[in-house]
Amino acid sequence: MPRKSWSEKLKDSKGLPVVEEITDKRSKRWGTGTVVIPAPMEVNEIMSRVPKGKVITINEIRSALAKKHGATIGCPITTGIFAWIAANAAEEEKTKGKKTIPYWRTLKVGGVINEKYPGGVEGQKRLLEREGHTVVQKGKKYVVADYERSLAKL
Repeated sequence: MPRKSWSEKLKDSKGLPVVEEITDKRSKRWGTGTVVIPAPMEVNEIMSRVPKGKVITINEIRSALAKKHGATIGCPITTGIFAWIAANAAEEEKTKGKKTIPYWRTLKVGGVINEKYPGGVEGQKRLLEREGHTVVQKGKKYVVADYERSLAKL
């Protein structure tokens, strides 16, 4: 069986989203309440709404998903994975000449550029700087300077 494309992975919701109780095992890390495990397309949809000159972090996406589903938190693991899938699907669609989402505007916690996105740090740094952001190196990581001022209001 051939491997699924990034776009196919993005569209495969696997019965998601689901909201479930935070179990004892995870409560030490996440607290109590409920967690929403989003569908990949929900993460993609939020990423697609970040306008030029603005950025969003995975934590803002998680908060928006939690609010949408009436959950305490958005799952940090699946949200990050689905953002990565969305970024790769966007790059795949771009090679077909299709309009894609601006995945490079989605940052990790603390405004850090996600080195796992297509183009790596250098590619995203170039795209972010083209949109007026300043990218600085902090240790081994690259961060959008004053990213808080550029957070998208979605």
